[in-house]
Amino acid sequence: MSGPRIGWLGGSFDPVHEGHLHIAHAALETLELARVLLVPACQPPHKRGQALAPGPDRLALLQIACEEQPLLQPHDIELRRGGLSYSFDTAGELLGELPGGSELFLILGADMLLDLPNWHRGAELARKVSICPVERSGHEIDPGTLSDLLDEDVLTGIQEHTLRPAPHPASSTAIREALARGEPPQWLPAGVEAEIRRRALYGLGGAASSDISGADRSKP
Repeated sequence: MSGPRIGWLGGSFDPVHEGHLHIAHAALETLELARVLLVPACQPPHKRGQALAPGPDRLALLQIACEEQPLLQPHDIELRRGGLSYSFDTAGELLGELPGGSELFLILGADMLLDLPNWHRGAELARKVSICPVERSGHEIDPGTLSDLLDEDVLTGIQEHTLRPAPHPASSTAIREALARGEPPQWLPAGVEAEIRRRALYGLGGAASSDISGADRSKP
């Protein structure tokens, strides 16, 4: 008997916004998932040296955003592990703690998929989990460009699991910039802005953090 179908959406969540939740809900419905794990990275390999809000703060904001959404579950696996957040390592750990027979669906941006040849053990990762790229409007994904790296059955699976949610304008960068200018930010889930202000994040009442113990997409 097969186990549950579990989604996995990684990212820096710096901070979490409604666009992240929009993608998670699209995956729940389209892929018929039991739940989606939202995993803030510790240190994204593709963002080395970039200053991020501390991991515990980003996780706390994510927990607030998901309070009323039981099928969206923040997970601190990469923050606990520390160091560079390699998706291959995370996949193995998640599969080890999920019920036997579980299927793990990695939800990621189309740009990240096309960069898969540069990931840490990317081909092995693609055989371990089902990769579900999020296609942007007007930008169709051609998994065939990865034919030198991935087996045909993996490429077919990517095509079958491609997500095409309605466009959402949310941007973590725009939110941070608005906060830094003292303007009300858009696209923050209920309760998140108040917690950002309480914790004096993103230039609100404190020095910008240079801590990279927090995260974005668990890439390579």
